[in-house]
Amino acid sequence: MKDDSLPNKIRDLLGIMVDVNLRRGGGREYIEIVTPAYPSPISYRGHYYQRSGSTLQELKGAALDRFLLRKQGRTWDGVPVPGTSPRSLSKAAVDAFRARARRSKRVDAADLRDSTAGLMEKLHLWDGTHLKRAAVLAFHSDPDRFVTGALVKIGFFHSDDDLRYHDEIHGALITQVDRTLELVRMKYLKAAVTYQGIQRVEIYPVPEPALREAVLNAIIHKDYAAGVPVQISVYADRLMIWNPGQLPPSWTVEKLKQKHPSHPFNPDLANVFFRAGEIEAWGRGIERMYAACRAAGFPEPVITYDESGLWISFAFSNTYRNLIEGVGTRAADRATPEVAPEVTTGRPESRPESQPESRPESRELRVMGLLAGAAKSKAEIAVGLGHKEISGQLNRVIRLLLQERFVSYTIPAKPNSRLQKYILTEQGTKRLAELRIGRRSR
Repeated sequence: MKDDSLPNKIRDLLGIMVDVNLRRGGGREYIEIVTPAYPSPISYRGHYYQRSGSTLQELKGAALDRFLLRKQGRTWDGVPVPGTSPRSLSKAAVDAFRARARRSKRVDAADLRDSTAGLMEKLHLWDGTHLKRAAVLAFHSDPDRFVTGALVKIGFFHSDDDLRYHDEIHGALITQVDRTLELVRMKYLKAAVTYQGIQRVEIYPVPEPALREAVLNAIIHKDYAAGVPVQISVYADRLMIWNPGQLPPSWTVEKLKQKHPSHPFNPDLANVFFRAGEIEAWGRGIERMYAACRAAGFPEPVITYDESGLWISFAFSNTYRNLIEGVGTRAADRATPEVAPEVTTGRPESRPESQPESRPESRELRVMGLLAGAAKSKAEIAVGLGHKEISGQLNRVIRLLLQERFVSYTIPAKPNSRLQKYILTEQGTKRLAELRIGRRSR
């Protein structure tokens, strides 16, 4: 026996098709309702529900917004932002995009010469009245004004509950990637030094191409509706990048690690970075990240995914850690006297006892001495050292002193500001006095 009235009522109320069968068992009759698994949420009297394991969950907040947008064939980053226009965008950010797109040749040269309004229209980011969220994120000087959490937080941790220092990267997303990479390498990662003959070789704990892919992945594919920033946590033995992103339905981490089609969470934003030559359009970012680690002989990153978001963890290789831990004996013996403090323990004025008393004053000590009287820019420090320009070695010394908290920024909120200067901290003043006393007593 089969009654069509109940299936029709379920169809009209829930929008799903079921089979209803009359069964007999145990001397009784009962109704069997067979419901196939539906991949999308089901509406019931204005509310949407989906099955998660053995529980029934109602869609709310950002998850409901995403679902309703998908039903309209739209994505979160494609929603118009009222009160915005091409005039709202940062000229520096748009010019940076033009330069990169010109190199990538993924945008017609004529379009790149067009006005900002014309370029946004060609990128399908402006409908003549409003800019899309993707345009505001990519090119506005303060996207956090429109989208909470549109920034990157970086912190150095001694342990999970012991944060030593941290920074934030704000501004247009098209420039956030390079600024994040520069700050992580200059301030948060220590380069191990080795020598090939007389050539000095610096080894960072994460290959630059792999780190770049991971940062790009976090910034482009993040779920910006979550309202929290991308977070980079650096420890002595690992670097971890987290973003509140979501994998496509039915995708797993294993599928992500294999060859897969491009399925960007924010397609309009991803298109901006593709046209700029920052990413590929074939879903090869994760594959390239793993390949870069293998090519450098470093451990492959570990990707974990749960309801909070996506983690990419880079464990520092034993080779790198041995170089860092062993520089006090091996690297120092190979270094020239002037460079030795930089490649020993990583602390200013740390020398093997066998070095002669006539050894020149270390760069770390000289930089600290220059900053003892007043704040100075890198260019002013270079002049004080007798150099014509800022060298890579000076950058490393300043990064080292920042890590040790012997010097600090005069503009902490904007570490890359052109007005940035450095000043000796109270801790640095004490250390400088100790070093100078120690030199006089030898």
